[in-house]
Amino acid sequence: MAGPMPGPPSLMAQTYTEEDLLRWMDAWTLEKSERCLSGVRNMHLTSGMLIAEVKGSARYPYRVEIDLEASLRHPRSRLQSECSCPVGHHCKHVAAVLVAHMLDAADLGDDDPASEHEPVQSPRRELLEQLSRWQSVRAQPPRSRRNGIIFELSTFNHRPSILLRRVKYALDDTIEFDKWQDITPQLLLEPPAYLTQADLAAVAQLWALHQSVKPPEWFDVGTILQSIVSSGHGWVSCGMHDRVPARPGAPRRGTLGWSAETTHGRLLLAPALSVEGDADGLVLGSSAGYLDPVSGEVGLLLLDVKPEDADAFLALPHLLPDEEPIVAQLLQQIDPALPRPGAGDTLPTLQISAMTPVLRLHTIKFRPPWLGPRDPSQWADIATVAFEYDEHVRFLDDPSLFAHDPEGQLAMLPRDLGEESRREAELRTVGLHRDTAPRAPLEGAGPQFQLRTHDWTRFLLDDVQRLEALGWKVEADEDFRHRITRVEEIDLDVQSDPEDAGWFNLGLDIQVEGRDVSMVPLLQQVLQADPRWMRGQLDDIGDDENILLTTGDNTRLALRAARLKPIMALLADLFAQRGAPLRLSALDRGRLQALQDTARLQFRGRKDTQALVQRLMQVPAPSEVPPPAGLEATLRPYQLEGLSWLQYLRQQGLGGVLADDMGLGKTLQTLAHLLVEKESGRLDQPALLVVPTSLLHNWQSEAARFTPALRVLTLHGPAREALFEAIPEHDLVLTTYPLLWRDEQALQAYAYHLLILDEAQQVKNPKSRAAVTLRTLQARHRLCLTGTPLENHLGELWTQFDFLLPGLLGTEKQFNQHWRHPIERGSDHRRGQLLAQRLRPFILRRRKDQVASELPPKTLITRTVEMEGGQRDLYETVRAAMEKQVREAISGSGLARSHIVVLDALLKLRQVCCDPRLLPGNAPARAAGSAKLDLLREMLPPMVEEGRRILVFSQFTGMLSLIAQALDDLGLAYVTLTGDTQDRATPVQRFMQGEIPVFLISLKAGGVGLNLTAADTVIHFDPWWNPAAENQASDRAHRIGQQQPVFVYRLIAAGSIEERIAELQERKALLAESILEGGGSAGPRFSEEDVQALLAPLPGLPARRTRRPGRPSNTRRGT
Repeated sequence: MAGPMPGPPSLMAQTYTEEDLLRWMDAWTLEKSERCLSGVRNMHLTSGMLIAEVKGSARYPYRVEIDLEASLRHPRSRLQSECSCPVGHHCKHVAAVLVAHMLDAADLGDDDPASEHEPVQSPRRELLEQLSRWQSVRAQPPRSRRNGIIFELSTFNHRPSILLRRVKYALDDTIEFDKWQDITPQLLLEPPAYLTQADLAAVAQLWALHQSVKPPEWFDVGTILQSIVSSGHGWVSCGMHDRVPARPGAPRRGTLGWSAETTHGRLLLAPALSVEGDADGLVLGSSAGYLDPVSGEVGLLLLDVKPEDADAFLALPHLLPDEEPIVAQLLQQIDPALPRPGAGDTLPTLQISAMTPVLRLHTIKFRPPWLGPRDPSQWADIATVAFEYDEHVRFLDDPSLFAHDPEGQLAMLPRDLGEESRREAELRTVGLHRDTAPRAPLEGAGPQFQLRTHDWTRFLLDDVQRLEALGWKVEADEDFRHRITRVEEIDLDVQSDPEDAGWFNLGLDIQVEGRDVSMVPLLQQVLQADPRWMRGQLDDIGDDENILLTTGDNTRLALRAARLKPIMALLADLFAQRGAPLRLSALDRGRLQALQDTARLQFRGRKDTQALVQRLMQVPAPSEVPPPAGLEATLRPYQLEGLSWLQYLRQQGLGGVLADDMGLGKTLQTLAHLLVEKESGRLDQPALLVVPTSLLHNWQSEAARFTPALRVLTLHGPAREALFEAIPEHDLVLTTYPLLWRDEQALQAYAYHLLILDEAQQVKNPKSRAAVTLRTLQARHRLCLTGTPLENHLGELWTQFDFLLPGLLGTEKQFNQHWRHPIERGSDHRRGQLLAQRLRPFILRRRKDQVASELPPKTLITRTVEMEGGQRDLYETVRAAMEKQVREAISGSGLARSHIVVLDALLKLRQVCCDPRLLPGNAPARAAGSAKLDLLREMLPPMVEEGRRILVFSQFTGMLSLIAQALDDLGLAYVTLTGDTQDRATPVQRFMQGEIPVFLISLKAGGVGLNLTAADTVIHFDPWWNPAAENQASDRAHRIGQQQPVFVYRLIAAGSIEERIAELQERKALLAESILEGGGSAGPRFSEEDVQALLAPLPGLPARRTRRPGRPSNTRRGT
């Protein structure tokens, strides 16, 4: 074989010695390479790379690449080589190329070292000799004999037998038959000159047929027979007949049947094929043909059944007598046209209720042949497929159609092979495909399947569920290395805390292969790895998302996020300290119930603990309590229910919030409760009642009116210190929030039967002096009274419950992190519902429309008015300046640290909307006029003439003064109540007795505690952020005792900040409803976007420019 042409000196310098060869290759590999030297071809050296092809045992030659430049860089450089054979490098083919290149280099050289640089003389002697031999061959006369081949056609067991035989043709065209010719790749790659193209086409098909275990789908015996006949080299040689040249023949009909043959002395039936004209039939795969040994005709065979079925039929063995009915029955099922052996009893068919496909996962160990003795074994992950026909299991590709019934009798197994094939196709949709070259056999398990992606974790988490939904059963061997246990059932282990009887220790356990595994440390891993769980962003986590957990022994567990969400929503705040047990207050019965219902946990633990938990969750309904004998009032049904609930809290040792709507008689229910305690003898210590200063007189008068038997002590005024010693002698002690911390030491000196906070939202700040003092007072029972336990945010609710039931909602930081912020900022509906469920046992809330149906209707009317001229211009001027100031503050310090700047800006805009004269200073712009005050001047006179009794509320006492001036100008009588009013009783009395028609009240001073049922009209001159405060003010008139319909007017400056305030009011009202009434809806978020909206410019002139100021808008609803 020709070697490479000599390269340039730089490449020729990259030579190696025998020493290099022995350093690179071991002696055994070099010895084996000798057999490959003759197969080295197309060798060339390019840029330091020695490239060649080596003919090996495979169909195509192997490609060898050797980086000589890198291999010779240093005296100890390792050989850099690659080969396309299975070994891959440093193989016998690489060694053969190195040896061949070394030998070629020696042939090109000369004994004289200088000859390497001498030019080769041209023309070369070898070239001249080659040309001479070519010419000599052409000059020789034709040989007397020439070579050739023929195709001998015959049949064996109805299968075609096609053999190649070498022949020699004499000059007279007589043929001398020679030896058989093997069909080898060499015959196709380097065919002899005497093979024609038709011969080669037929030889190629025969080679493909010989290489196949079964006939390939494309193989057609008719086509290959036609090809051989058309080559002119086909001969038919069947049985005892002499060879005859093959020639094409017309199609003939064949008939399948049974023939009796004697075998081992017994007459047995055997399948047979007869062809008209006594030709020999042959069937292979999907085609059939015939050979006529007399005429040499070759053609197609026509059958009454498919050639495939005929092929399978002819492959059947001789039948024993008792096998004939079984075969007859099966042939009838396959194709009625197939001939059946003799008649007899048929086999019974098993009754199968269901076929279940089973996918089993394995990890197998194997050792490829190229592994060294010290190399570790390799592992492969595979799947196998079986089908369960009830208790009968058949692997894929297992053709068995028979099984034994429970009595051991042979029966037909009604397999659905079409369904089995369809099921295999389903596997391809999840990336499983047949392994055509399995690396290690699994005996009796059918074909092996490989996962194309090799991502078994994703397959187990996602695709297994898809297969199971399609009816598959998926099983994994114990040694399958990617096993994942899917968790569904979770146990809640409840144990009483030995150090604190009021607390439980919670454990979350699952069963994994018969052993208990604690999920608490695993869930802590989840909380640390994915902050969405801790931040309450549960709605951002898809329900079908898989959560993967790994135990200490590397067991892998998986849960769907939908299974984990209710658990984490309920317990995330208990994971505050890593490694600490989960502790739950025994008072948190709402959470215990939710753990069983919403989280679907199975309770475990000691029997006595389980019994305690069940008692807590199945608390009996409050029993009806009759009103006390000394009560000077008739309680309505809902008030009796409230009294029973208050008594129930006392019996259970619990605190609670009486959160009835304003005007439903919380004062009366509380006084009745105190009187029941006194008449039963339990009020052996006084009850301390803390109220806003404005309500002190109201409680005194209500107690004197309804419960005169109660001994009431009021701690108020500069002379109150003289009354401290009398505290134990009274039943009810009244004090106010401002005095609470001032009298702290005096109040701490006594213990109280009941500690009551009226308008409990007053202590919304847990760090205020009043709130701190309240936590230091000793009382058996605690109670909060408020129509608005939640005004602005959930932190107010935490403050009240930290007073009522310390620890129930955790620390303020924990509550903010796990409940308040997710609900208010993240709109976590699920967590809002769970919080409502936890608090429901401790809050009693009734609305007027639910329990006081006899109340007359309340109609809400919003009157919008356009700011005009100077007021409008002033609003825009102030707005633009404030917007710039706020934007700079937020940009520099962030929203959280810019509240003072923001509130100052909003205050100025609200003042302009009410009346520019509220702005500080004496700027001429303050005289721009007030559209709302003009509207009020128009509204009040006709209302007074109609006999309406009117309450006018404003947050600005300065605005009340301006309204008072306007009323003076109109000649309308009025009284005023603000925080500066010393005598509160007189203006209230004058209004209630009908002496005065208009009552001007500041929202803060008169929004709570007053009973002004003489009023039938309420006007809110300016909206407040908190809708609850407005509602409380409105309900001074719309409350028990009101006989007239109540109209509530809200005056709004159109397009201004006041309209944005109204939008925020709706969002805050939604938050309160969601928690107090269990709606679980999203709460408000006060963000930078809200600030931008509040500071938005006025809209352009409205289209309905002709609307008169003060004309009612379409917003009107009755309640």
